[in-house]
Amino acid sequence: MNEGGAPVRSRRWGIFLVGTLLALTVLGWFYTPYDPNETRVVERFQPPGWPHLLGTDHFGRDVFSRILWGARVSLAVGTAAVCVGALVGVALGLAAGYFGGFWDELLMRVGTALQALPSILLALLFATIWSPGVPVVLWGIALGNIPSFLRVTRSQVLSIKERPYVEAARALGASDLRIVLRHILPNVGSALLVQFSVSLAGAILAEASLSYLGVGLQPPHPSWGRMLREAQAFGSLAPWLVLAPGLFIAAAVVGFNLLGDNWILGRERLYKGE
Repeated sequence: MNEGGAPVRSRRWGIFLVGTLLALTVLGWFYTPYDPNETRVVERFQPPGWPHLLGTDHFGRDVFSRILWGARVSLAVGTAAVCVGALVGVALGLAAGYFGGFWDELLMRVGTALQALPSILLALLFATIWSPGVPVVLWGIALGNIPSFLRVTRSQVLSIKERPYVEAARALGASDLRIVLRHILPNVGSALLVQFSVSLAGAILAEASLSYLGVGLQPPHPSWGRMLREAQAFGSLAPWLVLAPGLFIAAAVVGFNLLGDNWILGRERLYKGE
C-alpha cells in the first residue's frame, strides 16, 4: 500500500495529540501538582513558569492542575456519552437495516426527529427540567449521537445482508439474531470505529460548550469549558487563562478528527485494493 506523505503525517499528529490527551487524563487520575480547588489569593494571576507551569487564576488556583482534572471530565463524559449513543444507535440501525419495511420506516423517522434536536439544545432542555450537572450533559450528548450511529449502521447492514455468506447462513437455518450478531455486526465494526472517533471529537466540544454555558460540571470542580467561562473576564489581564483550556480543547478535537479521517482514507484504499 503506497501512502502519501500528508496522510502519514496527519495520522502521526492524530496519534500524538490523542496519546498526549490520554496520558494527561491518566496522570490527572493519580496526580496533580496542587489541589485543583485550593485557593491561594496571594498567588493569584501568576504567569506561566515555575512552580506553576501554566500560571494561576484569579483565585490563585494552579491552572495546570485544573487542566489535568478537566481532562478527566471531558474525556470521561465524552466517551460515556458516545458509548451510550453508539449502543442505542447501532441496535436501532441493525433492526432497521436487517428487517426493513415498517421497522425501517419507523426507526428512521425516530432518528430524523432526534437529529433535528442538537446535543446542546437537548442538554439545555434537560437542564430546565432537572438541575444542571454531568448527567444532563451526558444524556444530551448521547441522544444527539444516536442518529449518526443509526444511519451508519443501517447503510452498512443494507449492503452486507445480501452477501452470499449471509444468504448461506439463512439457508442453513440460522436465526435472525445469530445472523445479525455473528455475520453482520463484525463487518460493520470498521465503519463504526470511524464514526466513534468523529463523534468523540464532537462530544468533547459539546461538553466544553455546555460547561461554558453553565450547564455542565458545577463549581468549584474544573472542566475545560468552565475554565474558559471563568477566564472570560480576565482575558486581557491574564491571557494564559484563556489559552490553556482553549488549546487543550482544540488539540483534543483535532486529534480525534485526524484519526477518524485517516481511518476513512484507509477504508477507501482497502476497497480500491491499493
